[in-house]
Amino acid sequence: PILYSYFRSSCSWRVRIALALKGISYDLVPVNLLKDGGQQFSAEFKAVNPMQQVPALKIDGITLSQSLAIIHYLEDICPNPRLLPQDPKKRAQVRMIADHIVSGIQPLQNLSVLKQMGEKKMEWAQNCIASGFQALEQILQHTAGRYCVDDEVSMADLCLVPQVSNAERFKVDMSPYPTITRINKALLELEAFKVSHPSRQPDTPAELRA
Repeated sequence: PILYSYFRSSCSWRVRIALALKGISYDLVPVNLLKDGGQQFSAEFKAVNPMQQVPALKIDGITLSQSLAIIHYLEDICPNPRLLPQDPKKRAQVRMIADHIVSGIQPLQNLSVLKQMGEKKMEWAQNCIASGFQALEQILQHTAGRYCVDDEVSMADLCLVPQVSNAERFKVDMSPYPTITRINKALLELEAFKVSHPSRQPDTPAELRA
């Protein structure tokens, strides 16, 4: 498999965690979202992903974009360890939390949106994340065990950790979200989350390396 990724992209990070958890080795092709006006806009990369976004994964003769679609495929071809619970209610909760982050928070503070916000980009990102986290904190108080849903790592956790990292980067006050903070801390102790961390990627700038 070949993963097109950017070290700081939260969507790419989700996929890197899934690949690490499932023990799937891959070649990484860095796509720098800032350099050369954004390498994702090159004709070469547009041929890989017409949406001109990372991640994209070439695997088994197909090219997949969209992080959750990629993770669902990895779940289908490599079911262990499971990232979706077998219980239908818990499975629905995992998908709900993942969608809450992937659709309801992250796109509002991604690079293409922030570029259009000009000087207000920090304030905009903080407000988007805070309103999403207020809801997420309430949801997790009902679903969480050690992790987002009970005590097994799931697709929801793969979405949570990169989003908390974004929140920290945009200097969001995390004190109102003790459940989110606790789960994030527990997840960051796991090897798959460490090796996939933005500070440990081939394209991480020297000053941001772990």
